[in-house]
Amino acid sequence: MQKHNRLLYFFALIKFALPFFLQNSVYEPHRDEFLYLAEGRHMAWGFMEVPPLLSVFAWLTNLFGGSMFWIKFWPSLFGALTLIIVGKITLSLGGKSFALLLVFFSFIFGAYLRVHYLFQPNFLEIFFWTMIAYSLVRYIQTKNNNWIYIFGISVGLGMLSKYSVAFFVVSIFLGLLLTKERKIFSNKHFYFASLIAFIIFLPNIIWQYTHNFPVVHHMKELQETQLQYISPVGFLTDQLMMNLGCFFVWIAGLLFVIFSPKAKQYRFIAWAYFFVIVLLLIGHGKGYYSLGAYPVLFAFGAYQLEQLTMTRFKIVRYVCIAFTLFIAYYSIPILLPIFEPAKLAGFYKERHLEKTGALKWEDLKNHPLPQDFADMLGWKTMAEKTAKVYNSLSQEEKNKTIIKSDNYGLCGALSLYGPKMGLPEVYGYDASFLLWIPDTFNVANVITVGEDMPDSTKDILKYFSNVSVKDELSDSFAREDGSKIILWFHCNADTLSKFLKDEIAEKKKLFKR
Repeated sequence: MQKHNRLLYFFALIKFALPFFLQNSVYEPHRDEFLYLAEGRHMAWGFMEVPPLLSVFAWLTNLFGGSMFWIKFWPSLFGALTLIIVGKITLSLGGKSFALLLVFFSFIFGAYLRVHYLFQPNFLEIFFWTMIAYSLVRYIQTKNNNWIYIFGISVGLGMLSKYSVAFFVVSIFLGLLLTKERKIFSNKHFYFASLIAFIIFLPNIIWQYTHNFPVVHHMKELQETQLQYISPVGFLTDQLMMNLGCFFVWIAGLLFVIFSPKAKQYRFIAWAYFFVIVLLLIGHGKGYYSLGAYPVLFAFGAYQLEQLTMTRFKIVRYVCIAFTLFIAYYSIPILLPIFEPAKLAGFYKERHLEKTGALKWEDLKNHPLPQDFADMLGWKTMAEKTAKVYNSLSQEEKNKTIIKSDNYGLCGALSLYGPKMGLPEVYGYDASFLLWIPDTFNVANVITVGEDMPDSTKDILKYFSNVSVKDELSDSFAREDGSKIILWFHCNADTLSKFLKDEIAEKKKLFKR
């Protein structure tokens, strides 16, 4: 047992370190990462798009200097911890070295390689989905009520990481109700643990109430702009493609908990998986929304495949390893940007990867790079260009100038890079930046970043002595290609202040009681 624990921790160490060696240094933080890092500078019990737990790690990242290492440290760490939890489930079932190898492969040759290198709520969500399943598995194995309390804490913290944890909790409850393990509902400790979960989550509920539930507005906007285009076929296809290299592991796990007499006490896991898939299909969820449901299936699948090939069919082990490595050769450059943009785009074109859907963006068109990778380019250049425009003004004019962007990625990038370039605080109406913008300004100039020139008929133009495009990003691989920096110069301060005050009030009114 001890040697298998050592092997598990060794695999976890590789899992933690591998992405740092794979991603090309040309790439910057992802657009969403800039937003979440900004939230770490505005700590609160909630934000427009996510609960507050990720902001704690953003605060720590900013405290440690905000370098790429610290931005990537937390998802990599929680990726390794998730692997350890899954490994512990595998060992608790009786799994050994080959089972641990399959678990390891499942985490580094699939979608988790990317998820666990992006500073986004998903790495926390997957961790807590896995902890929720792990705590119930261990309670069933040991009948120790402490695991019920770990379950409650995991639910509470999970809800503070991402609201979609609720899908898994509901699915788990339904799964328990449909099996003999429903007896957990007669255990008083289950209700004490549920109360703990509620208390942990309560501050965010209060924050949502006092801000008129921005999560509802965010989900409605997401449904109108992105989710409505997701087809059931596309969602189900993603379930296979996300873990293509090790699809046989989670399928073996699912079949094991459904049909094996030895796993009947874990059958609620299978029901929970099906309920999650159905709920996400109904809600037009993106394919990766279900990623938290698979780690526990990896544990059961790895154990079952090891058992099936223990004495017979050992050749199957080598087939599994060969297949996984073959898929990895093609999939790793899709999961992480291991080459600079031009070389990576050439790799995709040579292998016709546009046919797989990997290059399709939210606009439903194919592009040279996956959208996530295009979202990692051009940010620092835009900050440098903005700083050049701002620093070209006299000190007197700088004191009367604000910088604004209606693009949360650019707001976040300028907030991260800007201070070292002499930029003041950047404001915007997009995402949580709307919550942080002052209600009034007393300025005469505005620099807008990433916004288009207004129509020549707009009344606002006549109040400025000059409105002109000062620079723009030219990078065909970046999603922000063509983003403009516009200087709105010299307006009557009272006129501009009234305009901004009215505009800000209109934007904020949805989130005030």
